[in-house]
Amino acid sequence: MIPHLVGILAMVLVSRSSDRLLERRYHAAIPILVGGVALLLMGTPPSPLFLVALLSLLAAGVYSFVGPFWALPGEFLTGFSAAAGIALINSVANLGGFVGPYAIGLMSGWTGGIYRGLALAGIPLLLSAALLLLLPRSAQADKLVGSRSHTLSNRARVASSAGRLA
Repeated sequence: MIPHLVGILAMVLVSRSSDRLLERRYHAAIPILVGGVALLLMGTPPSPLFLVALLSLLAAGVYSFVGPFWALPGEFLTGFSAAAGIALINSVANLGGFVGPYAIGLMSGWTGGIYRGLALAGIPLLLSAALLLLLPRSAQADKLVGSRSHTLSNRARVASSAGRLA
């Protein structure tokens, strides 16, 4: 229960921060990086407290990655291409959900234990974080920030001219 509670709290905090700052890449890449490192560290000699801490970091990373990640396709794609891009992401994710348990089983058999198999599963998470960081900055977020500052500067001009009239 503890890892999932930590994950839910992290998911809410990271999503709120991502929405407030209008930044998605780092808010998706850093949590998945934390999850990947937690999986890599599961290959070390486990103690129950250490494993609960690592599972909590893993849950926090994987859960908080989801919100900012699903906001990314809408920043780069529009219309039909957005629908096709989201469908492609879902297809790959479903394939991973099918192949993943078999891969963990195979890796556990090769390495001689579940913890080493999970540690090897951290490598794709680290690769995902690197790919997220290679994404270009979105033009849409820049437009939103620019329009927000333009609106604020217009309000300031109106307020200053109203102050002069009074």
